[in-house]
Amino acid sequence: MGNIALIPARGGSKRIPKKNIRNFLGKPIIAYTIEAAKESGCFDRIIVSTDCPDIKKVALSYGAEVPFERPQDISDDYATAIDVIKHTIAWLRETKVDLTLICCLYATAPFIRAQDIVSGQKMLLDDPSASYAMTVTSFPFPIQRGVRIINNRMEMFQPEHFLTRSQDLEEAYHDAGQIYWGHPDAFLADIPVLSDKSIPIILPRHLVQDIDTEEDWIRAELLYQANKSFDGGGGND
Repeated sequence: MGNIALIPARGGSKRIPKKNIRNFLGKPIIAYTIEAAKESGCFDRIIVSTDCPDIKKVALSYGAEVPFERPQDISDDYATAIDVIKHTIAWLRETKVDLTLICCLYATAPFIRAQDIVSGQKMLLDDPSASYAMTVTSFPFPIQRGVRIINNRMEMFQPEHFLTRSQDLEEAYHDAGQIYWGHPDAFLADIPVLSDKSIPIILPRHLVQDIDTEEDWIRAELLYQANKSFDGGGGND
């Protein structure tokens, strides 16, 4: 029975050119994900799905497989991670791979830790009623007291909580953009990942940073270095 790590990494990033293989504190950012997957010991194969020869070369150099070229129809700005996962599952089944679980790992997530990959796998295997296990982290501020700006004025999303004490508000979480364990048939059936079919792998906020802009990139490097300075965490070295 096979457990497969899938790392989506297309070549056409617009906001940060060559984002998936850009140097992040000494090595291509995708290397952190590949190394964490290897260190976890959870996978029979680590596959990178890409349409880019440069990404393929880097992925192979760090020990991942690139056994197919990602089709162009799931390589543009509108393609989703679910599209890539479903394509990979179909390819694996066509090639007669006995697939048990698939784990999507993001290529631009240098904070991924092997221990969280292992924890997610165990959580999913221990709960037969769940379809997925995915990383989340808490919001740093109560979302019930969030505001929007309309015509240069502010308006609360939930004004009924203006006087509610922060400690009395329910804590909220968001997708951490790192690890997504799942049963292949759940992905193929389009069961939503953000639903009651998912088990949360809860991460501390200091190990989470979405990277979509240059500002995000700088913040991620600073946060990674700070983590390593204080407690040796923040990555998978």
